[in-house]
Amino acid sequence: MPARLEIEGGIPLRGTVKVSAAKNAALPALAAALLTAEPLVFPNLPDLQDVRTMIRLLQTLGATIDRNDARASVRVARVLKDEAAYELVSTMRASVLVLGPLVARHGSARVALPGGCAIGVRPIDQHLKGLAKLGAEIAIENGYVVARASRLRGASITLDMVTVTGTENLMMAATLAQGTTVIENAAREPEVSDLAACLNAMGGRIDGAGTSRIEIEGVPTLAGATHRIVPDRIEAGTLIVAGAITRGDVTVSDLVPDHLGAVLAKLEECGVGIEVGSTWVRVRGPERPRPTDVVTSPFPGFATDMQAQLMTLLGLADGQSRVTETIFENRFMHAAELVRLGARIETEGSTATIRGVRHYQGAQVMASDLRASAALVLAGLAARGRTEVARVYHLDRGYERMETKLANLGARIERRT
Repeated sequence: MPARLEIEGGIPLRGTVKVSAAKNAALPALAAALLTAEPLVFPNLPDLQDVRTMIRLLQTLGATIDRNDARASVRVARVLKDEAAYELVSTMRASVLVLGPLVARHGSARVALPGGCAIGVRPIDQHLKGLAKLGAEIAIENGYVVARASRLRGASITLDMVTVTGTENLMMAATLAQGTTVIENAAREPEVSDLAACLNAMGGRIDGAGTSRIEIEGVPTLAGATHRIVPDRIEAGTLIVAGAITRGDVTVSDLVPDHLGAVLAKLEECGVGIEVGSTWVRVRGPERPRPTDVVTSPFPGFATDMQAQLMTLLGLADGQSRVTETIFENRFMHAAELVRLGARIETEGSTATIRGVRHYQGAQVMASDLRASAALVLAGLAARGRTEVARVYHLDRGYERMETKLANLGARIERRT
């Protein structure tokens, strides 16, 4: 039977909790190991299901992994295989991040098309258009992207839409391309900047990461390096909301406050007490949140990956709120499960209208994706009585020891199998 979480709600959380390294930074950094024959070392690799999946994929391509707790060394002395099989890609869309590095170093790649997922179709057309600009020959064969190039050449690439993994894939490919590559309309997310820092530590020459214009001067080879992965801003935001929704007093440490600007601003609009330090945020939850409206947008806007968590808080607000999702379709699947807990939420297209209730009531609920699972755990922490969250394997994809961290803050939460 799949694991589930049982939560006795209604307990204000108190104490200090540390944030782990970011899943969405760890995955492209691991893929970057394909760009060099030397070891790439991570002192703080998070222990997550998606990270384990990426490691398995790299091993099928020829990587050797030496891991001791959080410290991990990844070496691809020689690429033994250029295929990312559907069996792995279908379980984690970020597997497509091996496409650019494989073509750049090995000259060929065969990567399964990711297809759809629970929160909607996320095409990789921008990845393919960019690689074609860099001189790769691209074909679709039997559900696989096949890319070939003797050596990529620098080019000017303007992305039709902001895409984080697309920016990362093309940035990695361009590090070994001949000449200079410019990526316009690049994603500005902190995870993109973190990957650029990793690539530069390996000998890459990348300027402008964190802005919409990234310039990469190609180099003949990259070397090994040691890179510390940036803190997970989504885990940090989730833990901050946990303190707020339980009317608690929680300090979330080992984070980068600048990465949470839009989230903290919305929480302050809701009446949540926020105190910000250099590497920590202290949150004190109100008796009842105030309503607010939010629209998701690329960084530095309000992150789509925090939408479900904020909606859960707004479900208890004193008034009506509105959430508009502009990044992914089908990302309100958690709303129906929150209704099972007593929330009053109506969705129409990309907008959800939330009429706040005073209390959630414990119930059995089922997670549909990673962030939805976090939202249901938050609701369970605030609910009266017992909540059981099924399918928490979704949670394990992106949150490291979440129930342990919450239990250390006083939550009554247990994992059952």
